[in-house]
Amino acid sequence: MTEPDYPVLPPAQTGLRGLCPRCGKGHIFKGFLTIAPRCEVCGLDFSFADPADGPAFFVMSIVSFPVVAFAGWLEIVHEPPIWVHLVTSLPMLLGGCLALLRPLKGWIVSSQYVHKAEEGRLAEPAPESTP
Repeated sequence: MTEPDYPVLPPAQTGLRGLCPRCGKGHIFKGFLTIAPRCEVCGLDFSFADPADGPAFFVMSIVSFPVVAFAGWLEIVHEPPIWVHLVTSLPMLLGGCLALLRPLKGWIVSSQYVHKAEEGRLAEPAPESTP
């Protein structure tokens, strides 16, 4: 039995929604951030997926700038007690990170599949030619 041809799906379309990068119907995740072993629809093995710390780095970089700007503005303009920062800035930081982490991780996994990214390997040495 031959494997069906699947169209190349945009990583942003599938990854941000947590869908399988090959068929677009199954799911990448089996929990909040745990990658499933394979797609329940097409059977794609997700062992190739290794986003490492990439999603966390990007999410922290994206979320921290507006939250720090808000906290700085709040401090300079109103000089509130520390508990006001705990009630405003901390939930913004946690909520923003949790809201973006899963979609970004899905996008990176889908991009790895589409671009066939994998761990680097050493090339076999070329055979020596004899004179």
